[in-house]
Amino acid sequence: MATIKDIAELAGVSIATVSRVLNYDSTLSVGDETKKRIFEVAEQLSYKKKPARKLETGKIALLQWYTEKEELEDLYYMSIRLGVENQSRQMGFSVSKYFQDNYEDLKQGEIQGLIAIGKFSDKQIQDMISITNNIVFVDTTPDEEQFDSIVIDFEKATKKVIDHYLEHGHENIGYIGGREVFKDKTSTIEDPREVTFKSYLAEKGLLNEALMYVGQFSVADGHSLMKKAIREQGENLPTAFFAANDSLAVGALRALLEEGISVPGRVNIIGVNDISISKYVFPSLSTVKVYTELMGETAVNTLAERIEGRKTAKKITISTELIIRDSSS
Repeated sequence: MATIKDIAELAGVSIATVSRVLNYDSTLSVGDETKKRIFEVAEQLSYKKKPARKLETGKIALLQWYTEKEELEDLYYMSIRLGVENQSRQMGFSVSKYFQDNYEDLKQGEIQGLIAIGKFSDKQIQDMISITNNIVFVDTTPDEEQFDSIVIDFEKATKKVIDHYLEHGHENIGYIGGREVFKDKTSTIEDPREVTFKSYLAEKGLLNEALMYVGQFSVADGHSLMKKAIREQGENLPTAFFAANDSLAVGALRALLEEGISVPGRVNIIGVNDISISKYVFPSLSTVKVYTELMGETAVNTLAERIEGRKTAKKITISTELIIRDSSS
């Protein structure tokens, strides 16, 4: 495993700065460019290089549904993007990168295909079709009869966490989650982790919706939601929490430690994604590993098949793995 020293050397900053950035230290004054460089180095060091088949050089576009600023708060999408970029280079593709804040520029370019990372409204999808019919969606499946998609089974991932808690005697289980809306504000997006958490615990007769706290998928909201849970629940604070992503879990961990609540002695916490910083926070974060780099690589391979003439759409589900570290027993 790469060390904080390795990251510091490649990013050109001090070890202390890397440690504080990876732990989302809110008292640290450092620019977004420095944070981005540190996060990207951490992600790159976690990759295992694989040989890839070369194609004739072509141009593809990568559309990230986040802005660059938002991407720093949710490294899940950054990691997928880096997987796409790495595999594209190995296969001989030239990649034009677009975020939500320069989305309109995408319509001006000439491309062979498009990889869309995130969640997009019907109107946005129609815009994409007007640019190219070779589209692969990553992290969502708008229409599996028409489009290729690379996704995760978040329902199964959520059940893995709950089953682990139940096997270790936890029945009072809380939830720290987030909700999203399409960037054009047309509608909210149902989160399968929240839906599954409710239905699976209800099925077992253990659901207490008063223990569910939902905001945005960010470190800051993980921190504030856990603070709220601590205030409201007092001595009845759950012995275990499922955080819907690692960013929320990192914020929640910080809140628990600030309040002097032992992790995992008093409260266990498990996140989702296994982003690179999960190993470096204190205590190291238990999480459901999502193979984000493989999602990105698979998206490029799938798009190459489309460009080469495949017409039938396919949906690829990437497996997950529960990783137990120091934040849970």
